[in-house]
Amino acid sequence: MDKAAGEPLKQYHRQRHHHNDHHNLPTPTSLRASDALPLPLYLTNGLFFGMFFSVAYFLLHRWREKIRNSTPLHILTFPEIAGIVCLSASVVYLLGFFGIGIAQSLIARGSQDSWDVEEDHMVEKKGGLCAAEICPGPAKSPAASLASTLAPVPSARAISTMFQKPLLGSDDEEVIKGVVSGDIPSYSLESKLGDCTRAAVIRREALQRMTGRSLEGLPLDGFDYESILGQCCEMPVGYVQIPVGVAGPLLLDGKEYTVPMATTEGCLVASTNRGCKAIYASGGAGSVLLRDGMTRAPIVRFGTAKRAAELKFFIEDPANFDTLCVVFNRSSRFGRLQNIKCAIAGKNLYMRFSCSTGDAMGMNMVSKGVQNVLDYLQTDFPDMEIIGISGNFCSDKKPAAVNWIEGRGKSVVCEAIIKEEVVRKVLKTNVATLVELNMLKNLTGSAMAGALGGFNAHASNIVTAVYIATGQDPAQNVESSHCITMMEAVNGGEDLHISVTMPSIEVGTVGGGTQLASQSACLNLLGVKGASKDSPGSNSRLLSTIIAGSVLAGELSLMSAIAAGQLIKSHMKYNRSSKDVSEIAPSN
Repeated sequence: MDKAAGEPLKQYHRQRHHHNDHHNLPTPTSLRASDALPLPLYLTNGLFFGMFFSVAYFLLHRWREKIRNSTPLHILTFPEIAGIVCLSASVVYLLGFFGIGIAQSLIARGSQDSWDVEEDHMVEKKGGLCAAEICPGPAKSPAASLASTLAPVPSARAISTMFQKPLLGSDDEEVIKGVVSGDIPSYSLESKLGDCTRAAVIRREALQRMTGRSLEGLPLDGFDYESILGQCCEMPVGYVQIPVGVAGPLLLDGKEYTVPMATTEGCLVASTNRGCKAIYASGGAGSVLLRDGMTRAPIVRFGTAKRAAELKFFIEDPANFDTLCVVFNRSSRFGRLQNIKCAIAGKNLYMRFSCSTGDAMGMNMVSKGVQNVLDYLQTDFPDMEIIGISGNFCSDKKPAAVNWIEGRGKSVVCEAIIKEEVVRKVLKTNVATLVELNMLKNLTGSAMAGALGGFNAHASNIVTAVYIATGQDPAQNVESSHCITMMEAVNGGEDLHISVTMPSIEVGTVGGGTQLASQSACLNLLGVKGASKDSPGSNSRLLSTIIAGSVLAGELSLMSAIAAGQLIKSHMKYNRSSKDVSEIAPSN
């Protein structure tokens, strides 16, 4: 095994052994389950389950006969006494084994506690989970083992949570071999081991062995893998580092904001910062939120176009909208249906639902509401065939005219008047040149290219950088970067009026990547972390205006650099390293 490739695994175990020594805990050995239990774990559980239900049935049947015959219940026969003893023993065992596991699962968000039957056999053969590893000690006699079985037994998950020890012991070699051979699915390591960090270490080492390529340089330590389990990323083997710079202060609507930008493109943050400086020196920018509504458009099919049209007329009838609102709004406290617009293609009907979503970006919220409405509609339209919850008439993560025209998410306009002196001294150009360049480049040039929503210089640069820094979905940069940049000479031709119109900024301040520590810190920097308690939705709306203001600054600076002929010079200065890359690049 490659020394560098195996170092994270060794370092992980050094930390584990240090933790065990600190608490005077014995290191798990190769003891087997049979040393602590007279039967394999799943057979023992089955035995006590069967005992519990059969004895309970026997006692209930006997007591029912006594009641019918007016026999005192406290008079017990020998079979009844034996039954009560067996029932008590099974209750003690089952509560001891599963009770603690249930309590721990509530603390650990319902994580899976145990292996299934087939995986019990597989892991037991490979030195896996066994009762002797959970409670290490000298081997017991069968009688002592049976006695300990009847006593409360903490679950494996409970012991792992209390002592922070890997369930499979300190030797991960067998587990890694199982992943490499395919006997242990890589995706199941978190649930089987109960330790997200250890799962990432094992998965990473197995991947290096299977591919024969080193992952040296991809960080592993220093990340909370528990925070992404079940919500952000599956099968992690590390994390990518992206530097975060800040631009600002951005003076927007009378308040100052320092804008975090995660990017690897040199000159981007510096350029946006210069635009913020020009806006600040000119008195700041203003913004207007035109619309706030996330969309989802399912596709349904009928036998004829006539039937599809009947549903279209039904949905668009104002008399039916209140009923559909009630059905839709049951899905969430914050999701409120705004409108439904329909389009027909033959016998297929596309219904574009739009709803407010509070401080969440809202894709899941609107999808749940749409499903409620579809279930309701099938009562009156039983011949309606649901083809898909999304029919691309939404339209998500794709350039689409419907988003450019109708909007999706937040629709924002941001504007500023830049003084002639600032244009000349800070931006190093003049108003007339900027206006002409904007017309020929952003408007005419984009039209010649057949652009869809791309009537700008580089809006996507700023949108993506802020999205990554604040935990948004980077793929939604596609429609969120729809922007038209306008420039016009005002005040007798002396000053510059610049504006950006962005009809589909899709952002949220709760859910998804916003809850990760780094991204949450960036949201906190902007003052929009989490959900607003006073006015639901106000944090996400403010974030959308800050993004539009940042785009305004970026557009102003880049267009000025092009007008002044400084673009190549600045990129060569800030976007090129003087280091000899061939000397520092790691070899495979």
